[in-house]
Amino acid sequence: MRLADVTGGLRLGIDVGATKTAAVLIDPAGAVAHEVRLPTAPGEEGVLATIGAAIEGIAAAARVDGTGFTSVGIGIPGTVDPVTGRVSHAVNLGVEDLDLATLVAARTGLAVRVENDVKAAALGAYHALREPAAPDGSEEIHSMAYLNLGTGLAAGFVLGGELWRGARGVAGEIGHIPIAEGPACPCGQRGCLELYASGSALTRMWPTDDPQPVRALFDAADGGDDAAVKVRRSFMASVASAVRILVLTMDVDLVVIGGGISNLGQRLLDALREALDAQASTSRFLASQNLSPRVRLVPRGVPVAAVGAAFIGVPGYAVGRR
Repeated sequence: MRLADVTGGLRLGIDVGATKTAAVLIDPAGAVAHEVRLPTAPGEEGVLATIGAAIEGIAAAARVDGTGFTSVGIGIPGTVDPVTGRVSHAVNLGVEDLDLATLVAARTGLAVRVENDVKAAALGAYHALREPAAPDGSEEIHSMAYLNLGTGLAAGFVLGGELWRGARGVAGEIGHIPIAEGPACPCGQRGCLELYASGSALTRMWPTDDPQPVRALFDAADGGDDAAVKVRRSFMASVASAVRILVLTMDVDLVVIGGGISNLGQRLLDALREALDAQASTSRFLASQNLSPRVRLVPRGVPVAAVGAAFIGVPGYAVGRR
């Protein structure tokens, strides 16, 4: 795969997940030259050790000294200050407050930039989708929202090729928009969208021992289980609401669906487009927005958060709160 807008040097991107960490090396031609995956060790020292191992693994695979990287970017869950590279409240990693960029730089001698993992994934998806086919080798995408359907629900915006973080870095936190007088959310509100359109919501609505709950739900619904049909319809309507919020607030060209639930693939996309079309069928306004063709799945097999982190690490990349 060749990515757009990469010039010169070796760009290293690291995506630190709750259980796994992925690292990629993007070469001067814009190709993902090497990829390493390893388990994430919990806690502050564990995260630092995992990042160090990822850097060493990529360096060994590329047969270069670690100082040969032009830039290093890290995507990580939690609240991230992109200017200082400090991470806080990364609960699933056991990290409360960590001066990540400074510590990794001190241990490696490399300049490091850090971004929230969903925002990094948004940037990675943007570059991956620009690959195909405009005359200059890139698809014409001026604006994009990345909707992460994982355990939780969050989004990231890329406008004109750059991340839009907002005044306080919370742009895209649509999971905490209340949509009903519903159950209590951990954020302190009630009826938040995340309670209806996320992996945790799906697990609550459709308990199963299947390691892929969304697949179990869709299989049961396709098999004629009335209860599963109702749960799927409700779940997909809520995901469609998330898409609608993203489009009606930012009017983006595309909404790209990622996160663990997106691994269901075309079945998920078809159901989402069906839900969007159903909502549009009762509203001339929604119909005029042509929502369903504006939705895509994240490119399969592309570690978009690690790729996005590599772009965040590029010297000169805008890190202001915008």
